[in-house]
Amino acid sequence: MSFPQAFVDPSSVAVVGATEDRAKWGYWLATGALAGAGRRQVWLVNRRAAQVLGQSCRPTVDDLPQAPDLVALCVPPRHVLPVVRGALAKGCRAFLSITAGLGADEAELAALLRESGARMIGPNSLGLFNAATELRLAWGNFTPGRLAIVSQSGQLGSEIAGLGARAGLGVSRFYSVGNQLDVTAVDVLESLASDEHTSTVALYLESFADGARIVTALEALRRAGKHALVLTTGASEGSRLLARSHTGSMTSALDVVDAACRAAGALRVATPRELVDAARVLDATTPPGGRRVAIISDSGGQGGIAADLAADRGLRAPVFTEPLQARLRDLLPAAATVSNPVDLAGAGEADLQAYARVTELVAASGEVDSIVLSGYLGCYGEDSPSLVDAESAVIDRLGHLGRGHRTDAARVPLIVHSMSAASPAVARLREHRVPVFDTIDAALGALGHLTQLGGQPRPAPMTVRTEAAVPAPGYWAARTFLTALGIAMPEARRVTDAAGFAAACASLRAPLVLKAGWIEHKSEHRAVRTGLGPDTAAAVFREMYERLGPGEYVVEEQDIRPGVVELLIGARRDRGFGPTVTVGHGGILAELWHDVSVELAPVDRRTAAGMLDRLRSRRLLDGWRGQPAVDLDALIDAVVAVSEAIAATPGLADIEVNPIRVGPEGALAVDALVVPRAEDVVAKAVCEATGVNGHRETTEEQEASREHVH
Repeated sequence: MSFPQAFVDPSSVAVVGATEDRAKWGYWLATGALAGAGRRQVWLVNRRAAQVLGQSCRPTVDDLPQAPDLVALCVPPRHVLPVVRGALAKGCRAFLSITAGLGADEAELAALLRESGARMIGPNSLGLFNAATELRLAWGNFTPGRLAIVSQSGQLGSEIAGLGARAGLGVSRFYSVGNQLDVTAVDVLESLASDEHTSTVALYLESFADGARIVTALEALRRAGKHALVLTTGASEGSRLLARSHTGSMTSALDVVDAACRAAGALRVATPRELVDAARVLDATTPPGGRRVAIISDSGGQGGIAADLAADRGLRAPVFTEPLQARLRDLLPAAATVSNPVDLAGAGEADLQAYARVTELVAASGEVDSIVLSGYLGCYGEDSPSLVDAESAVIDRLGHLGRGHRTDAARVPLIVHSMSAASPAVARLREHRVPVFDTIDAALGALGHLTQLGGQPRPAPMTVRTEAAVPAPGYWAARTFLTALGIAMPEARRVTDAAGFAAACASLRAPLVLKAGWIEHKSEHRAVRTGLGPDTAAAVFREMYERLGPGEYVVEEQDIRPGVVELLIGARRDRGFGPTVTVGHGGILAELWHDVSVELAPVDRRTAAGMLDRLRSRRLLDGWRGQPAVDLDALIDAVVAVSEAIAATPGLADIEVNPIRVGPEGALAVDALVVPRAEDVVAKAVCEATGVNGHRETTEEQEASREHVH
């Protein structure tokens, strides 16, 4: 169902519960609606008042001369259903509900809306705002601008708007979606792609039940030339707890949200302040095309701190080439530092234009992707009124530089850190749309975030595999499944008794590994033994069999190749976002090191290689302390194959290959777990128990099925 125009630019609005009491919602909704009375018909509804704010009131919606395009509700919870019924009977099909605490009435309200084909934002909304259409139905006032805010928490959305206003950043649209009884955040996101007045979208969500659709909406914003900034809390934590693999316990909800943002070309931030700081820069310039930053300061100390902060935020301050350094020496005193960071060494005090000359030279060099100008600029005129004009001239020149490079293919954004927070010079910088911050950590924090938006979004490969059959439980079936994906595994045999075990040992190359194939996490249950030879194998099998009982055991040739690195590859189906793939440091200590990288599945080879690059243990793969480099191509192939399998096979909940041992001569998976989705296990158990497909289970089989499901 499309997003109604009534929530964008209604032809008429009725405020039910209008009042003159400034402490009540009815006042703010009424005054906001009346502010747009030059554009639309506004009616105020109040049972007890003949007039509100100088306007005549109607007792009920039924008393209005015609059906309003949009009804805003701020009435006690017990009156919501009667008001909605009356408005529906009148012909209204769009509602904004501020009222919270409906309790059991919410279900009846949802059914009523569905039956009538009506839409509602809320309940428990803090309102909506559209600067372009003079639509304000919310508490307080908004500064018009180009940032759209879509928030599950109305108060947090209001905080973002307030922080933005104090920083000179205005709002194009504001939607507090509240309980999302009908209209959801993704409904609003989809409507913003075509909004010409919005350049950046701020999204706050606490849950991602419709994650795949949210990713699609964020991708649409990116294609429309808009940036999306995402703020969230635990998000899909519940889905992590459902996972039975090590991978599931090692990945957090935020890992998956970050993966979704990378797939969509969006950016996740941690706080409202971070969001506003990033939005301020996006409002003024384009994201940098890379991580190379030039730091120009009039203080060696400030420049050094800036360089440290830049490195901490994933930025790189490269040493300038000798030709560029030579040109900088020609502009600056002998005591200046010109390698990067640049220390002006008093050049600014001697001639304020030095700030502009140095910045222009570095911007045109092609050696950096962004510039941070840090220090006293912005304070000269504030502290010495005789310097106001000279400082303003520098600001104007920097402003011209910013405008030129916003349209230039090089795109070298300029960000200023000034020791003044609100001087006339700082205000003039903002007039020129030059982002200016009063702390260096805020400036570099925003720049560090924006480098993640500067490159191309993650490619979305087509799933090349067809749906695979979901394997039966157990390690042998998992081996068969992975081998079919092209992932190499050691030579192995299945055994169920001592005689079969002896025959298997005779046909395999020692040392050998013995595993109880039906146990998922073997190390925890002493269900795996390694290094078995002719003298020890029989006794080990006898001990394990007596302790664990009969079942399907697996004997494998042990991988003893030198120069091997153990990693894990996992895939699971997130409740909100769908298939995901993980790669990380593997083995029995995987959860201790917690070194993982997550993406939405499937991934292509480029994305899989990028996942490896994000690992702290990445250097082990290139050869560490004299060890040879491993076969990265084989590892990347395995990551891609597992990602395609989880994406192509809806019946799978988890795939885990841990460890996959990667050496110079290839990758070998030496343990694995493949888990079907719980609902599919339940369905299969029910079908078999009731005789579907020609088989009815015995009582013992039914009990076994139930135990497996639980």
